[in-house]
Amino acid sequence: MTSTVHRTCPLCEAVCGLTLTLDEGGHVTSVRGDKDDPFSKGFICPKGASLGRLDEDPDRLRKPLIREGDLWREVGWEEAFAAVEAGLDRVADRRSAAIYLGNPNAHSMAGALYGAPLIKALGTRNVYSASTADQMPKHVASGLMFGHPLAIPVPDLDRTDYLLMLGANPLESNGSLCTAPDFPGRLKALRGRGGRLVVVDPRRTRTAALADEHVFVRPGTDAYLLFGIVHTLFAEDLLKLSHQVNGLAEVREAAKHFPPEAVSGRTGVPAEVIVRLARELAGARTAAVYARIGTCTAEFGTLAQWLVDVLNVLTGNLDRPGGAMFPKSATEFGARRKPYAVGRWKSRVRGLPESNGELPVATLADEIETPGEGQVTFLITVAGNPVLSAPHGARLDAAFGRLDFMVSVDPYLNETTRHANVILPPPRMLQSGHYDFALLGFAVRNYARYSPPLLPLDGQPSEAQILARLAMIASGLEGDLDEFVIGEMLRKATETPGSGVEGRDVAGLRAELEGETGCERRLDLMLRLGPYGEWAGKGDLSLRKLLDNPHGLDLGPLEPRLGEVLKTASGLIELAPPQIVEDVERLRGRLEEDPPEIVLIGRRHLRSNNSWLHNVGPLVGGSNTCTLQINPADVTRLGLDGEAVVRSAKGQLTVPLEPTDTIMPGVVSLPHGWGHAGSSQSVAAEHAGVSVNTLTDESTIDVLSGNAVFNGVPVTISPTGVIIAQ
Repeated sequence: MTSTVHRTCPLCEAVCGLTLTLDEGGHVTSVRGDKDDPFSKGFICPKGASLGRLDEDPDRLRKPLIREGDLWREVGWEEAFAAVEAGLDRVADRRSAAIYLGNPNAHSMAGALYGAPLIKALGTRNVYSASTADQMPKHVASGLMFGHPLAIPVPDLDRTDYLLMLGANPLESNGSLCTAPDFPGRLKALRGRGGRLVVVDPRRTRTAALADEHVFVRPGTDAYLLFGIVHTLFAEDLLKLSHQVNGLAEVREAAKHFPPEAVSGRTGVPAEVIVRLARELAGARTAAVYARIGTCTAEFGTLAQWLVDVLNVLTGNLDRPGGAMFPKSATEFGARRKPYAVGRWKSRVRGLPESNGELPVATLADEIETPGEGQVTFLITVAGNPVLSAPHGARLDAAFGRLDFMVSVDPYLNETTRHANVILPPPRMLQSGHYDFALLGFAVRNYARYSPPLLPLDGQPSEAQILARLAMIASGLEGDLDEFVIGEMLRKATETPGSGVEGRDVAGLRAELEGETGCERRLDLMLRLGPYGEWAGKGDLSLRKLLDNPHGLDLGPLEPRLGEVLKTASGLIELAPPQIVEDVERLRGRLEEDPPEIVLIGRRHLRSNNSWLHNVGPLVGGSNTCTLQINPADVTRLGLDGEAVVRSAKGQLTVPLEPTDTIMPGVVSLPHGWGHAGSSQSVAAEHAGVSVNTLTDESTIDVLSGNAVFNGVPVTISPTGVIIAQ
């Protein structure tokens, strides 16, 4: 006998609906796209199709592990938590504790709901995450311009007439900070209705190949290109402002220093192309500029992300249908009470500023290695593998070995968790409920869907229970964390004018909440208080309604809502935040600099997601291989054949070559997340590859956000067997 169930795919930002067939033993026998999902409409990618294989991976940990020397011992949960408590008890100063949150936290309910309480319970400012290896420039730019780091406008893909895309490859990534299932289909529809798609990238990616035009650009120079477009808009009087702003004169003054003729030599983009792009943006009926990881993980990442939305503002396309718009998440509630700020504290060793409550992961090794008051000696990692994902991973690998105690919440014994004293494995994905708290805040259409657990826990604590227990151990308190959080949220809501429940009885409201777990009850609370919720008086959304609609609910197209979103102290769009304008001088000072002969960039594969999908056989092989893409002209010029040695200031690798004219001369590309030699994950070890972060430099960051630089890393390439004098 079989059963058919429906579930949101938790593997990337596209939030596609899946239809799964399970046999009587609870094993997945078939995965298809859910044709009744109003958002994804049956779209599925190879990752989603492999969900069953990943969920039942035989190399996943089923029980907690305690490390004793070089050996691991399976233990019960109470013994594991007791070991964690004993390890934390040895931390006399909580400034010596740190936490790292990996990318999968954005794809789980537990990560979204329990990360903040765990951080608060630890009582430390040593907070690190994958955000500073990925997207922090966008949060900082949005926070300074709009007053909130999550006020991130996304392109209205389904209605725009012109899309300028930089450093993004959604045909393989499925989109990022722009939640759009079937991104390929949406881009094809854009072109099909007569719209125009222009992709700027150092590689002719699958997305660039689909576009009307592909513009090659030197890695790390996107801010120069965008400034050249801004300069042209001012010079040719092409502005179409539709919102009140602060700082227009300052932007005009800054742009004077970046005429197309000046930035052309730095970017490799002809001046006439830059001018034409400006005219096309200004002349399109509707248009949007969208940029992602290729522009974020660069030395001027925040400037590039700022200029993206400067262009959306200057062309009159911010907060209008077909332009760049602000989604309305179903769990959005409450206003930011203080103006957004960065640098509220700084890291102990390098003095790097905090952003969004985090310090740059690029300085985590410094904090572990450097003696003195506040030296990090205790670390918790949750669903992260920074040895492979952070810059100069080899240094971080060695640093983890120096910790007094380390705890990892992770389903795998991997390159990072092998250093842990205790590993706490969460249950399988199908044993967990799923709601995309973070990702639906970036959706190109307003939408909500909840997937309840499909299989029983069988005595295993849920991921939420694991994180809640860690928080209670760290706080020294006892009780039900979920009930405490629910009580606090209800108390604040009843004291907030316009919440829909102001003045009501907290106990009475609590009694109305539904849900079999703390996660579900907290979701029900957030839905009821949210902009479509039954308590807010603006709809009838609740957990019950989502359970009654297992394919999800379409909540309508994006609508103009800048007035709701804007949280700046002035109440206006801050077009020229002082911190950003100050960094423009640094950009200007590098304008005449000769570029390195060869630079390294990353790349994404459709069947991969960072470092954690390389243990699924169907997802490894074919085009998903760890090779160095290089232009054939560079192969000939450098006398290469088969494989080559890649050297940077931090390390060297020997890598198989993949000559291709899809990449610019002077640019080489390695995929991210590989380097599994010696791994206990059998498939990953067989297809080990090399870690690109052997080459990246933790000392080079985007100064405004602290984001690591993975794009435009200077390297040298030589044939194997050739000795290079150091």
